[in-house]
Amino acid sequence: MKINIVNKICICLIMIVFASCGSKKFVRNEADTHHPKREFRGAWIHTVGQSHYAKMNSQQMQTYFVQMLDQLQAMGINAVIFQVRPQADAFYKSNLEPWSHYLTGVQGKAPDADFDPLAFLVSECHKRCMELHAWLNPYRVTTGDRQTLAQTHLFHREPHRFVKYGTQTYFDPALPENRAYICEVVKDIVLNYNVDAIHMDDYFYPYPIAGKSFPDDASFARYAPKQGFLPSQRADWRRNNVNMLIKDIKKTLTKTKPWVRFGISPFGIYRNKQSTPDGSGSDTRGLQNYDDLYADVKLWVKKGWIDYNVPQIYWNIGFSVADHAKLVKWWSDNNFGGHLYIGQDVERTMGKTASDAGQLEQKMELSRAYSTIHGNVFWYGYLLMKNYKGIETELQSNYHRYPALLPAYVHMHGKNPKKVNNLKETFSATEHHLTWQADAGQTDPKKAQYFVVYRFAKDEKTNLRQAKNIVAITREKRLLLPYESGNNTYKYVVTAVDAFHNESKGVELKVKL
Repeated sequence: MKINIVNKICICLIMIVFASCGSKKFVRNEADTHHPKREFRGAWIHTVGQSHYAKMNSQQMQTYFVQMLDQLQAMGINAVIFQVRPQADAFYKSNLEPWSHYLTGVQGKAPDADFDPLAFLVSECHKRCMELHAWLNPYRVTTGDRQTLAQTHLFHREPHRFVKYGTQTYFDPALPENRAYICEVVKDIVLNYNVDAIHMDDYFYPYPIAGKSFPDDASFARYAPKQGFLPSQRADWRRNNVNMLIKDIKKTLTKTKPWVRFGISPFGIYRNKQSTPDGSGSDTRGLQNYDDLYADVKLWVKKGWIDYNVPQIYWNIGFSVADHAKLVKWWSDNNFGGHLYIGQDVERTMGKTASDAGQLEQKMELSRAYSTIHGNVFWYGYLLMKNYKGIETELQSNYHRYPALLPAYVHMHGKNPKKVNNLKETFSATEHHLTWQADAGQTDPKKAQYFVVYRFAKDEKTNLRQAKNIVAITREKRLLLPYESGNNTYKYVVTAVDAFHNESKGVELKVKL
């Protein structure tokens, strides 16, 4: 996926785990900006080009996923963006597309024991109060000439719907039936899996190949005139094709499960300043979403067709062609009050060589300095798990020292859920618990989905705005309390959080431990 992209221009005591909540105007309101209470902390887990999954049986893969999620949780990650459709195939049970060859080694071959990776990942993420975002590539079918497509693949039934560019095969973005098909894939996922979001990255029209034109002459001749595009407006026509797909996917989600979000992770440059007549582009000199990938991300955000935006600002602060700091500011200034997270490249951020100290501190401080930015996503998750140049240690001990709730998606639903009730202590022969009741329901996103427990010293002022006061984020309606010889009195506060990450008012109880 993104490995080649950057070259184109030259998260118990958290006893259970981490999850989410929000603010009406989407402005940071934490008292401690170094440890924000609300922050999207994501990791991309790509499957395209990966061979290790195909070497595992279903039990080994389950063990691997559990270890992966435990490790990501421990370092503060609260959202896993997992690539479930790398190239018109599936890491889940689908009647539309074959099993991925990156999963089993042969496209169309099912994993043993009727194993469903996506179902398992959703369940395990939610046990930990982490989110699972299903990551799809919309148009890509193959990544090279030598790949064999399963006989059940749509390509064999309707080859006219595809084009070849370089050595790769793609859905033709111009065809209405392809847009409808991709929306059916999205609908199939959200109907059958309790995913929190649908995610797409930077691959729309493919990255340009020098000296080669994208082969859409026939489609342009067929569709452009009746859509009102002149022969000189092919770029506008291509952008419109992608615009229609993005708009249709959002409509599909709204009609199917309106609480499921739609996020895009575009290439880090929207347009260069010199490419925009009014100078509204960024002070950069690289490949562009708008002009080269025909992805008008700024329009999608402005129109509300996407629910969050994660530009891949993978370059370093001070890089002359595409300065990270300048791009962070540009995207912050051009995100129309929406959810904006920063895509961080782990290798570049931490430094590629032993002598390179990296820029993690500067980049984390920069993303947290803007009230319009509420998180980071790290590319790629496997490097986090390898603790590349100490990044896992740094996140766990410093930047993600305390848990973070995700920002609330108040543009989708802005009303807080009902408070918990009947908060009390319960005792057994061996255990001391805090228990409560709540108006909860996994099938109703406006009801409580999980709970946040805060603890304060006896005379300490109650402050629910600081992450350091959180002792647990849990889907259970109970919390095991520690034993401190019965000498210390604390005030516990419990809140309820809905699927949009709106947080209720707190209910408190004094407890002697």
